[in-house]
Amino acid sequence: MHEAPGRLPPLSALRAFEAAARRQSFKAAAGELSLTPTAVSHRIRQLEDWLGLRLFVREVRRVRLTETGQRLYPAVHDGFAGIAAAVADLHRHARRPAVALSTTRGFAARWLLPRLPALAAAAPDVDLHLHAADAPVRLGAGTADLAIRYGPAPGRQVVTHPLLPGRFVPVCAPGVAPDGIEALATVPRLRFAWRLQDAHTPDWPRWYRAAGLPDAHGGELGFSDEAHAIQAAIAGQGIALASVALVADALEDGLLRVPFGPVLDGHDFRLLVAPDAVATPAVVAVGDWLRAEADAFLARHAARFDGA
Repeated sequence: MHEAPGRLPPLSALRAFEAAARRQSFKAAAGELSLTPTAVSHRIRQLEDWLGLRLFVREVRRVRLTETGQRLYPAVHDGFAGIAAAVADLHRHARRPAVALSTTRGFAARWLLPRLPALAAAAPDVDLHLHAADAPVRLGAGTADLAIRYGPAPGRQVVTHPLLPGRFVPVCAPGVAPDGIEALATVPRLRFAWRLQDAHTPDWPRWYRAAGLPDAHGGELGFSDEAHAIQAAIAGQGIALASVALVADALEDGLLRVPFGPVLDGHDFRLLVAPDAVATPAVVAVGDWLRAEADAFLARHAARFDGA
């Protein structure tokens, strides 16, 4: 906690003193402060009376500081300079453009958050407000300028850019993988609740059908969040059916492996832009960075997306 400042003289008198001391002229100070020389002289006299000390030697064509005035001036000057700098900094931050980006919790945790420092470096003058929720939000109207969503393309009212393909593979920690697909029943399956349920939902029942296996049996561990299921797989708690986009980095780092196929195709991740923000420079900058980062990510992990 900061202590309260001691008793201060009137700020208007201090302001007049600072300008007159710096300019060595009541007239020049008056012009700077949009006052009359008489008003400046009156305020400085008010300050001298408050202090009980003389601050200026008044000569015919100029004024000069007394020894007392010379001692006071640096502190007053630095104080006003500090206030001016702080106010200017507040104004700069108030004028900084902000972009609201909405995405799913899994995409935020596994793909976006590790890349935010690169975005901050690429767009240093833009403040990003990240909204992570699996339920989609309405774009525009001050809610979100951009969204990264998994699912089919929305209607024409939203500008859409493909971002990353929807490919899903079984993944587990290196020491957890069963010897073959027939031993899958011996490993706990990690699953999470898909909000979007349709023919493309990449869940375990669909994977079993694609693999030509009977209905799933054995133990399961359920999660409400996709990122938590992936983290549990990394921790060696079982095998998860996960998006290649969200596990490619972990696969590259050796934290996960794909023990067997098949690969499931799902919906793509798409970048959605609010119609009223399409031409906003800050939104364009963030959107361009996201698309470039996704292109670079896809090029680096092309083999995993092609054949997983």
